[in-house]
Amino acid sequence: MFFAAMVGLSVWYLTRPEPLLIQGEVQSRSFDMAPRVDGRIARILVARSEDIRQGAPLLRIENPELLARLRQNEAELAVARAELARVEAGFRAETIATRRAQVDRAAADLTLAQQTYDRVRQLAADRFAPQAQLDQATAARSVAQRGLEQARFAYNEAVAGFIPEDHAIAQAKVASAEAALQTTQSLVDQLVVAAPADSQVFRISAEAGEVAVPGIPLLSLVDMSDMWVQFDLREDLLRGLSPGARLLVRVPALQDREVEVEIRVIAPHGEYTGWRATRATGDFDLRTFEVRAYPAAPVPGLRPGMSVYADWSGLRR
Repeated sequence: MFFAAMVGLSVWYLTRPEPLLIQGEVQSRSFDMAPRVDGRIARILVARSEDIRQGAPLLRIENPELLARLRQNEAELAVARAELARVEAGFRAETIATRRAQVDRAAADLTLAQQTYDRVRQLAADRFAPQAQLDQATAARSVAQRGLEQARFAYNEAVAGFIPEDHAIAQAKVASAEAALQTTQSLVDQLVVAAPADSQVFRISAEAGEVAVPGIPLLSLVDMSDMWVQFDLREDLLRGLSPGARLLVRVPALQDREVEVEIRVIAPHGEYTGWRATRATGDFDLRTFEVRAYPAAPVPGLRPGMSVYADWSGLRR
């Protein structure tokens, strides 16, 4: 009897199906913080593993040239606004009075030139004056007429003020100066690199005094509130799998604690070839799909990079 039990137990042990274990890794949302402006790193305001709030300053960058450009843009905007105010206010009363006096003087010059012309013409008719003198008087009268016309145009311009086109040009200069100032101000604001969300400092790859280059990450952040378990599964394991499926996984770093996770993301296409061919002859290879499973409840002590494993036969759909 005992011998039969031992034989049966041995047969069961040798023929029982082996559990299919899958391994994954805890991932989290991360941010690689790179500056938008160049300059020298003046100060790093955070430390590694420090918890920070959204909007907290991470580091400061020095760029004297950019600050000088900001002051230049501010001065250009002040000039453009002053020009617009001058155009809107029109000519001063003193200017109008001055141009009125110029009209009166031009009219007096024309009267004198006309009288001189009349006398010289009479003398030339009686042959008491040469023709050249008459020509000079004629030219002087023409110059006086043109001077009076110009003085009247200048006076009418002062009285009427600036035309709509002058207003449009002055307004366009103000708008251009404001846009230039806003552009520079936005770059100056980027001299302080701030945290985009509540997170924890993971890596600091720069030191104070180094030169910062736009687009080159200076430090990395991780969002500890947004973590998931990532599995890279062969396509033959995806049969019947859909978002919402539940799986029990174990975390060796947490004393093999059992954690329930929910599958929410299944990659729409395979990323790379799996570790074995579907047939021994190697007709074609299995593709691997990324699957993300999120903890059903917060897990104290869970951190990015921890390994997890699960018995795929324990999947609950």
